[in-house]
Amino acid sequence: MRFDPLPQAPTDAARDKILDLLAARRPGSTICPSEAARALMAGRDCPDADSGWRAAMPLVHAATDRLHEERKIRLSWQGQVLAARSGPYRIGRAD
Repeated sequence: MRFDPLPQAPTDAARDKILDLLAARRPGSTICPSEAARALMAGRDCPDADSGWRAAMPLVHAATDRLHEERKIRLSWQGQVLAARSGPYRIGRAD
């Protein structure tokens, strides 16, 4: 089975997916990075669904870093705002 590549630059696709997921949520809600990776890989021709989204995590992390630098998102963990991505984190819309 051949892996179906992303139709655009992978980090741009991850960035768009994060923003789309956040736009679909109510204000103040957050998403898990793995949720973005799973959505990014949904419908792709992957040999193993688990390995597919896990393989996309570096793209999601890179897109998250870029969005955070652009101040388009905020990062948090257990309700506490994070200054940078580190360890477990959640992604929310910037205020």
